[in-house]
Amino acid sequence: MTVLKWIAIILAAGYLAGLLLLYVKQRAMLFPIPTAERTAPAAAGLSGAEEHVLTTSDGEKVIVWHLPPKPGRPVILFFHGNGDSLAGLSGRFRRITADGTGLVALSYRGYAGSSGAPTEDGLLRDGAAAYSFAAARYEPQRLVLWGFSLGTGVAVALASEHPIGRLILEAPYTSLVDVAASHFRFVPVRLLMRDRFHSDERIASVTAPLLIMHGALDQTIPIAFGERLFTLAREPKRFVRIDRGGHNDLDGFGAIEAARRFIDGN
Repeated sequence: MTVLKWIAIILAAGYLAGLLLLYVKQRAMLFPIPTAERTAPAAAGLSGAEEHVLTTSDGEKVIVWHLPPKPGRPVILFFHGNGDSLAGLSGRFRRITADGTGLVALSYRGYAGSSGAPTEDGLLRDGAAAYSFAAARYEPQRLVLWGFSLGTGVAVALASEHPIGRLILEAPYTSLVDVAASHFRFVPVRLLMRDRFHSDERIASVTAPLLIMHGALDQTIPIAFGERLFTLAREPKRFVRIDRGGHNDLDGFGAIEAARRFIDGN
């Protein structure tokens, strides 16, 4: 019995130590910043785009890339995923803007070129600064908010509070705490997680037309989360299920083309 008791104590201590490590390291896991290097749009191959430095409501300096639209075209306000950088997305941005659509792409605090460290509250402040930048230059109905993965939480929060033309969510979630709980089933994630991004509590306040695109093979954010969020959203709304798509490969299955049709009202 003494041996069993000590085994139980050691196992319990190891489990608690693991929980403590997860709690301390959770933001490093949630925000795996790929690079802190600042890259100009032209150096990344996005000719015609301008770099701007915005000041957030709490004093951080965040980068946006701005590519003005051709006359009559909309402007996409893009919010990237947790492992992305603007330079790494430059090829995608070229495809998205090839038809004259404009772009305002945000680099979150702590990410390439931007000051500070990422948190949920911080990213929402960053998003608000990017929205203010875009809204000062374009009518709200021309603004299309496009969030990918982590960025869908920022896009939903902004769309629930500000006038926009359309909302595109690519691989979205009900909340990040829901996703984390599905991956760490033996961890009390709902008690420990600090950055929760509850899109499920905000989506009903979005009145703009909505497009959700999700890969059926997505192992990072399973499609069930996107489907659940879709049921909570108001009409008009459209769900594009990409049967062979995973998490980062939806462009190879027509995601940009589907988004363009939605933006153009087709």
